[in-house]
Amino acid sequence: MRIAQIAPLYEAVPPKLYGGTERVVSYLTEALVDLGHDVTLFASGDSVTSANLDACWPRALRLDPTIRDALAPHVLMMEKVRKVAHEFDVLHFHLDYMPFPLFTTMDTPFVTTLHGRLDLPELQPVFDAFSNVPVVSISDSQRAPLPQANWLNTIYHGLPEQLLTPQAHKKPEYLAFLGRICPEKRVDTAIKIAAQSGLPLKIAAKVDKVDQEYFKKEIEPLLSMAHVEFVGEINEAQKPEFLSGAKALLFPIDWSEPFGLVMIESMACGTPVIAFNRGSVPEVIDHGVTGYIVEDVQGAVAALQRLDELSRTEIRAQFERRFSSKTMAQNYVDGYSALIEATRRPMLRRVAVG
Repeated sequence: MRIAQIAPLYEAVPPKLYGGTERVVSYLTEALVDLGHDVTLFASGDSVTSANLDACWPRALRLDPTIRDALAPHVLMMEKVRKVAHEFDVLHFHLDYMPFPLFTTMDTPFVTTLHGRLDLPELQPVFDAFSNVPVVSISDSQRAPLPQANWLNTIYHGLPEQLLTPQAHKKPEYLAFLGRICPEKRVDTAIKIAAQSGLPLKIAAKVDKVDQEYFKKEIEPLLSMAHVEFVGEINEAQKPEFLSGAKALLFPIDWSEPFGLVMIESMACGTPVIAFNRGSVPEVIDHGVTGYIVEDVQGAVAALQRLDELSRTEIRAQFERRFSSKTMAQNYVDGYSALIEATRRPMLRRVAVG
């Protein structure tokens, strides 16, 4: 199958550090190549892939201080894809609703994975207008605000099985927070949970420009507490040691998380997750197997007393069963095939009538 993967240009594929969507695009692209498909990745020029790379901008926009209008490079990428769309069996976009107006007029079937939050009121008229465009959700919870969308499937994210592995030599000694510091991720709540449990907390997280003020005002004063260590942003190679050394990953979110990649990163290392019952959490965490789903700080503190009931070996095994990139890629291939077949049927009917 000839497949085009079209990634956002904000980060390289894979990102050098933080970057959820681009990281998933990388895992998917590599797994599709491993399955024997002919894949072209449309992404920034500093991306690294075993697929055919079609560079649509020299480097990731986040690393380019000259960029003031991030939409312009993406418009150029849309035009580039449009010109070669006929060369592919399917186009797979990771750009939210951006491709809808242009590619609905073209013959090549396309699908869009929606990676972000969908509960914004301004999205309603967009998906009313484009209710026939096939889209994929990354959790069932994510799709709830848009029942009118043309949902092809829910496909959970996956990681390469050997990307993050348990480090047997690391003794779990602390709690971990991994990802991004922003109001909805509630690192302040993680600090509170750690304080009440009497365990140290290590925070490995990125601070986006839009969250700098929040970080300075609300979070930075908390980092001087004796039980808190701020590690900063870490890369893929550093995650196995960081997560394997944790008794648990804290995921005390305060919003409807569409997926939560850090949860399966933790599971890959055999580390249990203590997560608040929001968004995708009940779909990702098997309560009492890969961690505990709780409602509040008190529930999280109580769950930490039950970590000995969980098997880190079984947590890793559950990750392999449910969240490998090979499983993710095969689910997408099944979706592509269904989409291509659905596109061909009307064409065959038109030919028969003609």
